[in-house]
Amino acid sequence: MTRPALSLRWKIALTVTAVCCAVAAVLGVLVHNAVARQTVGQVHKETLTDLDEALELYEYGTSREGLNSVLDPAELPPELRTSVHHDRRGSMVGTYRGKRVMWAAAPAGDQVMAVWSPYENTRRSLENLDTAIFGSAVLAATAVALAGLFLAHRISRRLGTTAAVARRITAGDLDARVGAEDRGRRRPAPQDEVAAVAAALDSVAGSLQGRLQAEQRFTADVAHELRTPLTGILASAELLPEGRPKEMINDRLRALHRLTEDLLEISRLDSGAERADLASYELGALVRSSVRGLGLDTEVRIVREAVVRTDRRRLDRILCNLVLNAHRHGEPPVVVTVDVPDGGSSAAGEGGGTYGTHAAYGSQAAYGTQAAYGGDGSQGAHGGGPEPVPVVEVRDHGPGFPQALLNRGPQRFRTDAPGRGKGHGLGLTIAVGQAAVMGIGLSFTNAPDGGARAVLRLTPPPDGPPAASPTPRPADPPGQPGRTPG
Repeated sequence: MTRPALSLRWKIALTVTAVCCAVAAVLGVLVHNAVARQTVGQVHKETLTDLDEALELYEYGTSREGLNSVLDPAELPPELRTSVHHDRRGSMVGTYRGKRVMWAAAPAGDQVMAVWSPYENTRRSLENLDTAIFGSAVLAATAVALAGLFLAHRISRRLGTTAAVARRITAGDLDARVGAEDRGRRRPAPQDEVAAVAAALDSVAGSLQGRLQAEQRFTADVAHELRTPLTGILASAELLPEGRPKEMINDRLRALHRLTEDLLEISRLDSGAERADLASYELGALVRSSVRGLGLDTEVRIVREAVVRTDRRRLDRILCNLVLNAHRHGEPPVVVTVDVPDGGSSAAGEGGGTYGTHAAYGSQAAYGTQAAYGGDGSQGAHGGGPEPVPVVEVRDHGPGFPQALLNRGPQRFRTDAPGRGKGHGLGLTIAVGQAAVMGIGLSFTNAPDGGARAVLRLTPPPDGPPAASPTPRPADPPGQPGRTPG
């Protein structure tokens, strides 16, 4: 069983408190010993002076009235009596008539001359001193602990702010800066180590943002400059005589034209200026229309109908890219399923990990953030609670998504998965970007029995949960699969 880790503020506060307590204990012991030696030494000195005077008066047979002297007292401590019998004088704390006293004794002929001095006040003074030392130590330790906690809280808060900004930058918000809130409100102070870390993070974020912006401008400029000559070349190619050479030229020119259009679309998504035009639609009808327009052999299953709030054009773009990717890189049958699982769970879950995105595509943002909701759909921006969430699943029965895509998400111009064909790798990237513009979730996973699955989790209309059928409704009459002919 692992112990819960203490935060930095508590570590600093506890360390400062422990050091303060140790210093207070050492100083308390030193002060106690010094005061005790001085106080007890004074009593001891006075008692020995009285003993010398009592011996002198006893030797001359003079009255010892006024001195606390006793011959052979029964209450003399045995250790002191033994010492006197060996012709040595000494002193010791003991009792006399039930009170604490300081004894001093010396031989007086065949007897023992003993003198005592009251010791109760001295003992009480030492106890009061110990109490004062302990109380002062507690107060000092408390004050230092509070001061340490306050300072540690400030340091921890600044480090927490720096960590939060670092997480925002990781999620794609390259405009985030640690020092943004302090600019213009106070004069710059000399930098300490925490401020140096914050300044370094801001510098890294600024440099990264500049490089990404330069890359995006370059991509947009190249795509824009290629668009016009490509359009002219395509028109000119139509004038070539019919035959195999014309078909090959037109095929390559159309592929290059599609690539140029995809690059322009990615540039618009990168700029963060794209806004969704949301309206309420029947999800099943939208999916059927999008798949039918592709003219590919794709089966559409409407398990449970739902009304969703979405951007029809962008949803069509996402579905077309996902279905085209399944046909290019997967194996038939390709199945598109519309459902509203109970409790907001989706069909995407098992098999080789999951890459999930949700509304993380913005200016200079990465294409989604990993694990925005789990592969089982049990947690997400729209599906974390019991409210049912409409889902669209696009599945093929090929080798599945490569592990690199499941770990990091779609990458531009990356189609290096064995057995999944060739392409420029922008289709899934655009799908992720368009899903983020609409604020819906898109996850990629592999089915346990093989095949790649892409799952969209859409937004119900604002007036309540999706209008799902009370019982599953097939898309076509029994015995006829809902396959769109290709």
